[in-house]
Amino acid sequence: RIADFQEVLGEPTVALTKLRELCFSGIPFDGGLRCLCWKILLNYLPLERALWSSLLKKQRDLYSQFLKEMIIQPGIAKANLGVSREDVTLEDHPLNPNPDSRWNTYFKDNEVLLQIDKDVRRLYPDMAFFQRPTDYPCLLILDPQNEFETLRRRVEQTTLKSQTVARNRSGVTNVSSPLKSTPSSLSEYEVLPNGCEAHWEVVERILFIYAKLNPGIAYVQGMNEIVGPLYYTFATDPNSEWKEHAEADTFFCFTNLMAEIRDNFIKSLDDSQCGITYKMEKVYSTLKEKDVELYLKLQEQNIKPQFFAFRWLTLLLSQEFLLPDVIRIWDSLFADDKRFDFLLLVCCAMLTLIRDQLLEGDFTLNMRLLQDYPISDVHLILKKAKELQDSK
Repeated sequence: RIADFQEVLGEPTVALTKLRELCFSGIPFDGGLRCLCWKILLNYLPLERALWSSLLKKQRDLYSQFLKEMIIQPGIAKANLGVSREDVTLEDHPLNPNPDSRWNTYFKDNEVLLQIDKDVRRLYPDMAFFQRPTDYPCLLILDPQNEFETLRRRVEQTTLKSQTVARNRSGVTNVSSPLKSTPSSLSEYEVLPNGCEAHWEVVERILFIYAKLNPGIAYVQGMNEIVGPLYYTFATDPNSEWKEHAEADTFFCFTNLMAEIRDNFIKSLDDSQCGITYKMEKVYSTLKEKDVELYLKLQEQNIKPQFFAFRWLTLLLSQEFLLPDVIRIWDSLFADDKRFDFLLLVCCAMLTLIRDQLLEGDFTLNMRLLQDYPISDVHLILKKAKELQDSK
């Protein structure tokens, strides 16, 4: 199989149909094949091999530019504020109500940043990977000579301020969350020493820049679950030349993927033809075609697709399975030329594989099954989904 992949990828122009067929059955990890295939399937790399190196250089330089404009320059502006008080106050100041004020933008960005920060720190808590330091910290940002405010420092400053507010209002500070009573809650906020950064901090930066460049959607909870598997795949690439640029490559692949699924995250589109409600209904209408008995049972118990399919579809099943299994499912999803039609069939397969339990169970039992899906063998699920696809 590896030879098959190498043959297709070795051609001067990659045969996309052939590549899709191969990827659909799962991509071997060896030799960085998956990273390369994903970059092609997500329209980051063109089909002409000769264009790859110049395109990658151009995109990675562009990403450095984003870092300079959106993280470094606001940070320098903040660090320089003490330099000449009068000029700053005349031109712009923290209480300036003008929506174009740089300060206004800064505070708005901080709200988004805090939400991202909360979500990325919790990324795949059962895996140490995201808490570990990356081998390629961002030198632009981590240079010890830098006096400017980094994202890490922004979060610390903003969090400290809001903790002080909490203490002043109620007389006590409740910093820790009651749900996180596990010992890990201590290490959760441990930040690595200067000069190092954890993988979750890289993911935070990717999401922050995405939010800045896409103000129409900005950041919505759940995007962290989409970027996580992409970044993990690129940051564990056996090819160190590619691995070194995991951050920029992830950013562009994530942006392309979001362009295809962003409607799922936009509340105002929920009920439109491209919105999430339509897709959830489609899971049920497909189920009705394939297994009318099961469909009627779920209808009778008033189990709406919103109760479980919302998360399955929006997050591309990234919350239902362990990370290596999610990555395997994504091989097939990215290879689907109809773009995520196959996802609907995977959801149907998941339902039909537990049909006996669902037919016997009551509402409570069935809701538990659907919200904590019992089958962990994704190969079985994908095989079933393929059968459903072929039976059309």
